Amino acid sequence: MQTIRARLTASYSTALVLTLAAFAGALYFARRSASFQDLDQRIRSEATLGAAILAESYRARGTLVRADTSGQLHVIPDVAALLEVVPDYVIVTARDGALLFASSDVRALTFQQVEQLRGLSSVPLQGAASGTLSLGPGGPEIHYATHSVTDAGPQVGAIIAGANLQTAELGPSQLLSTLILILPVGLVAALLVGAWIARRALEPVDQIITEVREITDGKSLHRRLAQPMVKDELGRLAETLNQMMTRLERSFAALRRFTAEASHELKTPLTVLRAGVERAITTPGVPQEALAALEETLQETNRMTELVDALLTLARADEGIAPLHKEAVDLRGIVAEAGETGELLAEQAGVQMEVRTPPEPVVVPVDRSRIRQLILNLLTNAVKYTPQGGRVQVQLGQEDTPAPPNGHGRVTLSVADTGVGIAPGDLPHIFDRFWRADAARTRTGERAGAGLGLAICKWIAEAHGGQIDVVSRPGRGTTFTVTLPTEPTG
Repeated sequence: MQTIRARLTASYSTALVLTLAAFAGALYFARRSASFQDLDQRIRSEATLGAAILAESYRARGTLVRADTSGQLHVIPDVAALLEVVPDYVIVTARDGALLFASSDVRALTFQQVEQLRGLSSVPLQGAASGTLSLGPGGPEIHYATHSVTDAGPQVGAIIAGANLQTAELGPSQLLSTLILILPVGLVAALLVGAWIARRALEPVDQIITEVREITDGKSLHRRLAQPMVKDELGRLAETLNQMMTRLERSFAALRRFTAEASHELKTPLTVLRAGVERAITTPGVPQEALAALEETLQETNRMTELVDALLTLARADEGIAPLHKEAVDLRGIVAEAGETGELLAEQAGVQMEVRTPPEPVVVPVDRSRIRQLILNLLTNAVKYTPQGGRVQVQLGQEDTPAPPNGHGRVTLSVADTGVGIAPGDLPHIFDRFWRADAARTRTGERAGAGLGLAICKWIAEAHGGQIDVVSRPGRGTTFTVTLPTEPTG
């Protein structure tokens, strides 16, 4: 179970089901014990009642036993009729153990089972006794009570009353069956109630997750979570997260200010340094060794100037003070202009460059300079990572079908190369600032970039309401696709 809600539901349901099972078990055993106690009390009462009937009949009639034609002794019919009223198994025995009376339930038993019951009276009795007897094989289990009879004449010795134990098991068994039927319903109810309780309990957590998820970058750190009125665990969590975001906002703001101010302050000395180096290079009579050192210094100065410009651009973008000057322009002109610069770079690197644009105008509201910067960055990367003899293709197209969610049309610009490609593990990081893939991707003799070009491309595309995607296979090349809306976005 991957969520706390699922674990809470499962725990609550398990606890409720175990509680129901324990309650059902306790109720079953309590009912069973009470049923057996009732059965024992009933059997004892029946034995006592039978003994009382015999005693009263003897006092009223003077005799209870007569011999039949075969000479076997039996309880007289009038008394037998009274004893038949007593339910369950009833046996009356003589003092020598002979059978004087057997109820209809007893007569339904086998001879061996009747003898088992009659044998209970052979044990010397003093008052009353009870117990359980299994009439086997295949017979019922009988709970019995015996009562000695001393005031019903010299021939009557004892009366035995018994009942099948299944009569005591019937009620608890029905109760258990009912509980087993109810248990699945209880389980379903437990799951539903547990899910409802877990959802209600974790609803504030879901709100916190949603709000925190929307704070995805340094631009959203000014937002704060709504704190509940009750200062419970969730309230303290929201308060802690708000305090953390406050500290992060201050840290990001300080970092942005430092980056912007440092970049701005470095532009002037770099400009002066580059001008001095260029002037020194053009001075007549400079030794060849010094000239080589100056040219290398100029290259590094230009590289540092590009890096500072890129840092300043991103810092202003983070601060929201890098506005775009959008105007409706035909992208074909920007692509063609950037393509000319790309062809010069490709010619120097021994790479073929192909630019394809549609015959009809592709008018899009964009910042001309920023879009040109985006295309040049992509072309520079494509040429840099494409070996000699490779090919770079730039293609501009327009989608006729409106794209969700705003329903506007879209323009696509793709830059594809046949270079070394990007490893799958590097693809998620290529738009990160200062991130560069393994140095082996850099073409031999080419200076490595600063790792900011693609970050700037991503910002330019998103600032125009579009996006940039990449598809690459190592050794097969890379394709960057920029998608821009054809209508102005907020």
